[in-house]
Amino acid sequence: MPHRYRVLTLLFLLSMITYLDRVCIAVAGPEIMRDLNLSATQWGWVVGIFALSYALFEIPSGALGDRIGPRKVLTRIVLWWSAFTSLTGVVSSYPALLAMRFAFGAGEAGAYPNASASISRWFPVAERGRAHGTVWMASRLGGALTPLLVVPIVAVYGWRMAFYLFGFLGVFWAAAWWWWYRDTPAEKPGVSPEEIAHIGASPHQAHRGLPWKQVLSRPGLWKIMLMYHTYCWGAYFYLSWMPTYLRSGRGFTADEMKIYAMLPFLAGAVGNLLGGWLSDALVRRFGLRIGRRTVASTGLAVSALCLFGTATVDDRYVAVALLTLGYFSMDCMLPVSWSVCLDVGGRHAGAVTGAMNMAGQFGSFISSIAFGNLVDAFGGRYDVPLMVFSGMLAVSAIVFTTIDPTTPLVETTVGRTEPVVPA
Repeated sequence: MPHRYRVLTLLFLLSMITYLDRVCIAVAGPEIMRDLNLSATQWGWVVGIFALSYALFEIPSGALGDRIGPRKVLTRIVLWWSAFTSLTGVVSSYPALLAMRFAFGAGEAGAYPNASASISRWFPVAERGRAHGTVWMASRLGGALTPLLVVPIVAVYGWRMAFYLFGFLGVFWAAAWWWWYRDTPAEKPGVSPEEIAHIGASPHQAHRGLPWKQVLSRPGLWKIMLMYHTYCWGAYFYLSWMPTYLRSGRGFTADEMKIYAMLPFLAGAVGNLLGGWLSDALVRRFGLRIGRRTVASTGLAVSALCLFGTATVDDRYVAVALLTLGYFSMDCMLPVSWSVCLDVGGRHAGAVTGAMNMAGQFGSFISSIAFGNLVDAFGGRYDVPLMVFSGMLAVSAIVFTTIDPTTPLVETTVGRTEPVVPA
């Protein structure tokens, strides 16, 4: 097996562990709420504060990887978040739980930017899209596995044991990563000259940072950030509130929930692969505008309708089917949105994706708090926040139709811009 595929295998496992640890608290949420006597509003802060710290530290952690390499930074990130995953199991009060989840988010920030940095150093340009798609697919598979693993552990040993055990997974991964991985193929013993030539490895070259004053004066970046911010209102529901919604809002038992909660994540894994492939196919035939806008805006619009339907239907199984279709649809958009950042960002794509993801995580933070407050304000009704989230996804779909992937954000010289693929 070529060494770059072994790197991808480690990143695949990283992405799965990332979402196992993220979704663990959502699956164990009802038990934690009962044990610590938390209201829906308080629980909204528990799941939201992770997104807040994640957003705040995303760009610094990604930039650190650019300077010292993903080997050191990913080892630090995974050990940090693994420690605070396990420590979540020892908390006995609401303030301690908030502090632990904030530290968890701060530690995990930068995981995906540094995984992307590894891909950029180990894969040729023509293979990077598929490599990224594989990593994102792994995240959804991790989310799908979490209920199957957490529910039996909680039933037998209690919710605290789930966090103790999941924390050890990251420690094993970090040890393997530090021992085996190197920041460039040339540093890794055993990589053949043919594979290095195929990858096209070259020394990392620094360049001027993103000219923020110039970029922020243009509507392009603001549209991308608004699109991703409103999208995350709907997307983060699946990572934070869905298990609680299925049990408290739809009356599923814990055993039933572990099956039905995995379906949207499995559908999302397929959506990530299909959305990226379909967008690239349409770009080749019709150009960037149609190729990017059609897939993304349609996926977002369908997901908005699905969440609205979930809120209004009486049959709980139909609600699960709509949730599954909704996650599939919005995940068709996910690789497209990151591709748009490459289209308009050029050599500054890292900074542009960082800005987009930061805006999105602030949306995750606000939405998770809003969900709990709306449930409490409307007497335990779970349909109201879903209607709000549906509206935000509709806004995201509309905004995406106005994003122009053929217009670069950065001018290289006065009156000229970086070249792009024709529309």
